[in-house]
Amino acid sequence: MFFIAFGVKIPMFPFHIWLPEAHVEAPTCGSIILAALLLKLGIFGYIRYMLPLFNESTHKYYWPVVVALSGGSILFASLTAIRQIDIKRIVAYSSIAHMNLGVMGVFIGNYTALSGGLALSIAHGFVSSAMFGLIGVIYDRYHSRLVSNYSGLVRVAPVYSLLFVLFSLANMGFPLSYNFVGELSIIIGLIQESLFSGLIGLVGVLLSVAYVM
Repeated sequence: MFFIAFGVKIPMFPFHIWLPEAHVEAPTCGSIILAALLLKLGIFGYIRYMLPLFNESTHKYYWPVVVALSGGSILFASLTAIRQIDIKRIVAYSSIAHMNLGVMGVFIGNYTALSGGLALSIAHGFVSSAMFGLIGVIYDRYHSRLVSNYSGLVRVAPVYSLLFVLFSLANMGFPLSYNFVGELSIIIGLIQESLFSGLIGLVGVLLSVAYVM
C-alpha cells in the first residue's frame, strides 16, 4: 500500500496518466510547483518511510516488481514523449521517465544508485521547472505549444532560445549538468547490482536524447 500510494505521486505506470493532463491544463505557475515540489514527495516518501520501515531482504524480494513498474514506466513515457507535438506534454512525459529512474536507484539497495536517485530528483526539480517556465513565457505571447509553430524562433528570440537549449541539454543529462551526475550514478549502481536493470536505465537515458532533440 505504501508503494502504491507513493507510486501515484511519482507517477508510476499505471497511475501516470494524470500528470500529462495536469501539466497541460495547469497554468505556468502550477506546472512549476508540480514539477519542483509535488513530484518529489514520492521519492521523499520512499526514502523517508519505505527504506527504514522494511528490511533489505523485503526490498530484494519485491525488486522484480519495482523493475517491472519503474522500468516499464521509463520506456513507455520515453516512447510516448517522442511522438508528442505539444512541448508541455514532452516535458511532462520526460518527468515520468526521470522520476521512475530515480525510483529504481532508490530501491536497488546500492549507495551509489541511492545518492544518484536523490541527486536526479533535486536536479529534475530545477531543470523541469525552468523548462515549464520557459514554455509559459512563449505560450503567453503566441498562445501555442505546438513544436512545429516555433521553427526559426532563434532569429527573433536568441537569448530565450539559448536558455531553452541549455535547459533541454540538462534535461537529457548532458555532461557537466547535475542531471548527468544523478543519471550516471544511478546507472553505475544499477549495473553493479543487476545488469538487466542497468540496461533498462541506460535505454531510458538514450531515449531521453531522442525526445529532447
